[in-house]
Amino acid sequence: MPAVSVFGAQWGDEGKGKIIDLKAAEADVVVRYQGGANAGHTVVVAGAKYVLHLIPSGILHPGKLNVIGNGVALDPIKFLQEVEGLRARGVRVDGTNLRLSASAHVIFEHHRRIDQLSERWRGDGRIGTTGRGIGPCYADKAARTGLRVSDLLDPELARSRLRAALAEKNALIRQVHGEAELDFEVELSRYASLAGQLAPFVGDTGAQVRAAWQANRRILFEGAQGAMLDIDHGTYPFVTSSSTGVDGIPAGAAFPARWIERAIGIAKAYCTRVGEGPFPSEQHGALGERIREAGNEYGATTGRPRRCGWLDAPQMRYTLGWNGATSWIMTNLDVLTGFDSIPVGVGYRLGSKTYAEYPAALPGIEGLEVEYTSFPGWSEDITAVRHYERLPRRCREYVEAVEKLIGVPIEMLSVGPERDQVIPRQPEQIPAHAGAR
Repeated sequence: MPAVSVFGAQWGDEGKGKIIDLKAAEADVVVRYQGGANAGHTVVVAGAKYVLHLIPSGILHPGKLNVIGNGVALDPIKFLQEVEGLRARGVRVDGTNLRLSASAHVIFEHHRRIDQLSERWRGDGRIGTTGRGIGPCYADKAARTGLRVSDLLDPELARSRLRAALAEKNALIRQVHGEAELDFEVELSRYASLAGQLAPFVGDTGAQVRAAWQANRRILFEGAQGAMLDIDHGTYPFVTSSSTGVDGIPAGAAFPARWIERAIGIAKAYCTRVGEGPFPSEQHGALGERIREAGNEYGATTGRPRRCGWLDAPQMRYTLGWNGATSWIMTNLDVLTGFDSIPVGVGYRLGSKTYAEYPAALPGIEGLEVEYTSFPGWSEDITAVRHYERLPRRCREYVEAVEKLIGVPIEMLSVGPERDQVIPRQPEQIPAHAGAR
């Protein structure tokens, strides 16, 4: 495991937190390379639930180095709250086991304000953001008007750059949205006061991760959100503002792409999406609600109910393909227990045209109808199963049929939220700390 990427292969919320937690046990360094505090990785340890928004999941494992790369949009207030929340629960967090890139861009209150006002301005065309300022922060990064963590640590530079940025943002807030301006001195004081608390974590994380790889230490890159929310390859414009897949690592962590040896996709045995935007295999009414309740499908960060539907094989081939996935992990398999029949999307129709593969070339996929094939369900409880051959026959048939449809090997199944509720396809794949029954 010299360098491994774990990414979401659907629209996010695929159970990456638990899988990254398992993989972190095998790693020396765990790196977050994109996204902001809109991501929520949920990890359950001995019945205790941890929701991590910015800090890598390796923080729950002693002896791991955790890195927040330059590609992350950092809300320093949320970051420090997360640090203190973990410390209050007895988790060690300091500058030796958690490092923050000096080049990460900072989310300010004006980013949050503009994010929320812009969503209101769009009306029915809203994107469905979390309103946490991530998009406006990335926009400023591209416009070269943003502030980085290193700027915040320099009092004079922070003052001059924030003054310039806020002059522009206040004009937008006042003249376009008709809202009250933010006070420069208040905002400067609020964020400058955090510099001393941030400083112990800050450094050149790219150099540190590259040095770790050159020393033959094991590196795990954890993606946030899902591949279908990727800024370039997702269902644009209903996407996030960063590169969520493997291609985000070189830019977001200053780590060479050719050093990444494995890419592992994470996907549910069905599919979900939060927020606005197309979702071809979505199920409405009682069926969608049944999946939602069985899977407790509510956002870890926002609490919003997730839209639910069936697994979409062409969509999975698409995301696993452009990420170069070497394998994938199926999560939430237990949620499908009790369904008499389990459909899987195998193609699409749009008007008179049919598509066997995900139609990425279309300007939009609204109105796309999914063609399904169905598999018999099972009724047995599988949450205590730890060996693949002990799964119900129909459950195994579903897994193997999906694997064949997608064409990428499934290396592990997850059948519950706890660390030990995993089923490797091969006995040697059992994580050292997951146990077996």
